[in-house]
Amino acid sequence: MELWITVTLFAAFFQTLRFMLHKVLSMGALSATGSTFARFAYALPPALLFLGAWMLHSGQPWPQLPPAFWAYAWVGALGQILATICVVALFQQRNFAVGITFKKTEVIQTALLGLVLLHETISLAGWGAILIGLLGVLLLSDTPGPGSLLRRMASRAVALGLASGLFFAFSAVGYRAASLQIGSEDPVMRAAVTYVCVVLSQVIAMALWLRWREPGQIAAVWSARRVAVWLGLSSMLGSISWFTAFTLQTAAYVQALGQVELIFSLAASVLFFHERVTRRELAGIGVLTLSILMLVLAL
Repeated sequence: MELWITVTLFAAFFQTLRFMLHKVLSMGALSATGSTFARFAYALPPALLFLGAWMLHSGQPWPQLPPAFWAYAWVGALGQILATICVVALFQQRNFAVGITFKKTEVIQTALLGLVLLHETISLAGWGAILIGLLGVLLLSDTPGPGSLLRRMASRAVALGLASGLFFAFSAVGYRAASLQIGSEDPVMRAAVTYVCVVLSQVIAMALWLRWREPGQIAAVWSARRVAVWLGLSSMLGSISWFTAFTLQTAAYVQALGQVELIFSLAASVLFFHERVTRRELAGIGVLTLSILMLVLAL
């Protein structure tokens, strides 16, 4: 088995584990915002250790970071914060597998975002994949029985799911643009520096927000450290694995194989959370997965 395949499978596994821990924390004393803060706060120490070890191993100094780096990094950081909050809030509305599938609409929305902002073209096959994805979203909507298209698309779960995908799309674009501002030929070094700077910014910003708007959540995050520390570790391992996979293989192949996360999430929903997945939800997961794979292969 090629190395990029192994690394991508690890990335999908750690990402599923991270969202499982998010759901566990959101079912307890933490709000959606508190659970999101826990992810970043407990990911920062292992991220600093990883970066320090890599710099020591490679003998590279800390790179210069131009203003454009921070602009792109903060756009990505804000997008990731908002996206994670939406996903965690979605877990309180729908089961785990459906929540992860909605989150995966980021692939479709990234293509649409590129069309609007960067004037990138979408092939006929790509448009077909997007339309199939719309059908998958409709099947996953929680409006029972007959109803108009507008009504089915206006549910809270659909809104949270599509918002999470949109914010994750902005996050991905911001992080890639930020890493390209670093003057280093080492992709691991660029990824690690970007990740540490972003996570540090997220911890500071969210700590100030929670102190102002949700007093008591920071203490609750500390009280939940026995679970939250694993959330942070899985978050860091997942992010590093994704970055490494993208350095070893083209993004289209990595994204295509990364859809195995949907299988992991379905198994977690049934086996770990003991949630019931309806036939309609299974059909929606299947249709949306097909749409995402078609779009990735069409790019």
